[in-house]
Amino acid sequence: MAELIFYTNPQSRGQTVRWMLEEVGAPYDVQYLDYATSLKAEPYLSVNPMGKIPAIRHGDKVVTEVAAICCYLADAFPAANLAPAPENRAAYYRYIFFASGPIEAAFSNKAAGWAPSEQLQRMFGYGNFDLATGVLEKLLTGRDYISENRFTAADLFVGAMVNFMLRFKLLEPTPVFTDYIARVTDREAYRRAVALDEQAGHELAPTG
Repeated sequence: MAELIFYTNPQSRGQTVRWMLEEVGAPYDVQYLDYATSLKAEPYLSVNPMGKIPAIRHGDKVVTEVAAICCYLADAFPAANLAPAPENRAAYYRYIFFASGPIEAAFSNKAAGWAPSEQLQRMFGYGNFDLATGVLEKLLTGRDYISENRFTAADLFVGAMVNFMLRFKLLEPTPVFTDYIARVTDREAYRRAVALDEQAGHELAPTG
């Protein structure tokens, strides 16, 4: 058994972690979970009591939440060179957690068909969808990558989030977004991750 165990469903945010694992290059085992059954039952609830995926187990350590998993793996496997030098991590952390906080909240609410009223926007960390994604577009304008002018876990996480929004047709496909996605997904690890999730999706699909 590999030291790394990846808990996922191919139709989930686990797609982002799969990509990260393929970038890292360390061997890992996969445990697929069903939304209606195994995700909300033991033994998985002992891994994540929220009954959410993805999660990883690395030896005796458990990490949940996609952004946390990406940051953890970048640090746990430094040979993959997916994190900047510590003194250069300001933009790296800023973008990862802007995407996992305001952008993900705005995306989730937009996908659910809900938007906060002007009064309620004061209570939310992202204001409204257009504000949050507009800020993201400005942050990405004029740069190829987020940190050190090279691909890092920040590009992987932010790129995956932007890609999800484009696929769901929730985000205007401006040149800033589409060029960024084309650049950060033009990687062998990304192609392997997509192929593995597609294969798993076919194998796990109900038959009959």
